[in-house]
Amino acid sequence: MRLLFKQRFFSWLDSYDIYDEAGGTVYTVEGQLAWGHKLVIRDASGREAGVVREEVLTLLPRFALYMDGREVGEIKKGFTFFKPSFRLDCKGWEINGDFFEWDYRIQDANGTEVATISKEAFHWTDTYVIDVRDAQDALFALMIALAIDAAKCSAGNG
Repeated sequence: MRLLFKQRFFSWLDSYDIYDEAGGTVYTVEGQLAWGHKLVIRDASGREAGVVREEVLTLLPRFALYMDGREVGEIKKGFTFFKPSFRLDCKGWEINGDFFEWDYRIQDANGTEVATISKEAFHWTDTYVIDVRDAQDALFALMIALAIDAAKCSAGNG
C-alpha cells in the first residue's frame, strides 16, 4: 500500500492530507494547540484513528502514539552529534535510514521490511511517500512519520 503525505500550504498549525495511490483521501491530520506537538489523525469518515503527542518534559524529543485512547508505542530522538537517530518502541519494530535526507525504513524484529518512508523534492509543501507492506500497518507507519517530522521541525531541520 502506498500513501502520499502532503502538508497543507496555508495552515497555522500542522495539518496534512494523506492520499492513496488513486488520489483518494485516506486520512487527514490536524494539529491542535497543546504543550508540544499534538496531531490528531482522522480517517476518511472523520473518525479519530490515532494521535501523536509530544511529551514536553523530556531531555530529548519523545512522542507517544495513541489509538482508541491507549498508548500503543513511542518514538524517541536519540542523543547524537552529527546524524539524527530515532528509537522506536512500537510493535517490536526498528527504524533505520538517512534522517537528513528523509529516507528510512521500518523493520520488524525478524528484519523484514514493514515500511519505507521518503521525502519527495521540488514541492511547495512537505511531501512524503509511505510504502507499507501490509495495509494494516499503514496507520502505525503514518504516526511514526508524523512524529519524526514534528521532531525535525522542532529542531529546525524540517
